[in-house]
Amino acid sequence: MPAPRRFVVASTSLPLALGWGWNLSLYVGMLLGLLMLMMLLLWMLLKQLSNSVAKSMLQPAYRGSVRPYVNFNAKHDAEILHKAMKGMGTDEDAILMLLTARSNDQRQQIKAAYKKAYGKDLVSALKSELGGLFESLIVALMTPSVLYDATLLHNALKGAGTEDEVLIEILASRTGEQIKEITKVYKKEFGGKLEKDICGDTSGHYQKLLVILLQGSREEGVDEEKIEKDAKDLYAAGEGKFGTDEEKFITILGNRSAEHLRKVFAAYKKLSGSDIEDSIRGETTGNLENLLLAVVKCAGSIPNFFAERLYKSMRRAGTDDDTLMRIMVSRSEVDMLDIRGSFKKIYGQSLYTTIQMK
Repeated sequence: MPAPRRFVVASTSLPLALGWGWNLSLYVGMLLGLLMLMMLLLWMLLKQLSNSVAKSMLQPAYRGSVRPYVNFNAKHDAEILHKAMKGMGTDEDAILMLLTARSNDQRQQIKAAYKKAYGKDLVSALKSELGGLFESLIVALMTPSVLYDATLLHNALKGAGTEDEVLIEILASRTGEQIKEITKVYKKEFGGKLEKDICGDTSGHYQKLLVILLQGSREEGVDEEKIEKDAKDLYAAGEGKFGTDEEKFITILGNRSAEHLRKVFAAYKKLSGSDIEDSIRGETTGNLENLLLAVVKCAGSIPNFFAERLYKSMRRAGTDDDTLMRIMVSRSEVDMLDIRGSFKKIYGQSLYTTIQMK
């Protein structure tokens, strides 16, 4: 068992230092401190861009908020982390500041340098020193991106229930190439086929669409000859008939490219007078409805999709920490700048401010 230690929040607005103890008030204080530290880490991910823009040598098209550190030295960083975990206490601030200022690839290099220098796994060392939500966040940051997605899917499928929102979020938003890589890593790490595991935990039309998305083989480009036909087929499968032809929705939404689907949805609006999302809500229910809506939203704008999910994770009295953490970590080097922009445009306040208020 690690020695007692103090959790120090690295912010003048959060100067609370809480200690471990059996006193109930101290225990509650400790939990609050951990929650605030987790929120600080999320703020750091959002603010990292402003601290590193002057040093960045990346192409302008890069839309992540966490960028590779220019003056990177894996051995030196490993030494800093070792010192942060050495002795009676743990310097969470040092760990936080360093890891949020490095890209995922650089963190993997630090992990290798740490093992070479100290003969032990960095992630295991961090887990032995940290706890709670802060530990979960640090471990997530230290996990290679494809393995992180594969692990999320594995955890969503194991046990008695299924975390369908995780399946939906990942399979609706990742590219075909990303999904193919995820399935390879999943088999390597967990010894089974992702498709088989998903089929074992799902059923019906929901399962069919998940399996289609798992193939990672969407059509490319726009087929102008199919736009009007697809719009009419979707209308005939839903609003235009008594009952619903779910297979038609699954085939079109599961296989057409995002560019093509956007044109189909515009044609559908002209044809029916309503949005495709309204049709889906009226014609389907449950997990199939949620998955179809996620596909539609991702075809329209992936940043908008994640902005909405982040907002919903924080709008209730209690924050959905798992969703908040999952999105912040997985999109930090992909499109977090665009997500931030979408969030501000849709909800009228910055993502940073919203997290800070929580």
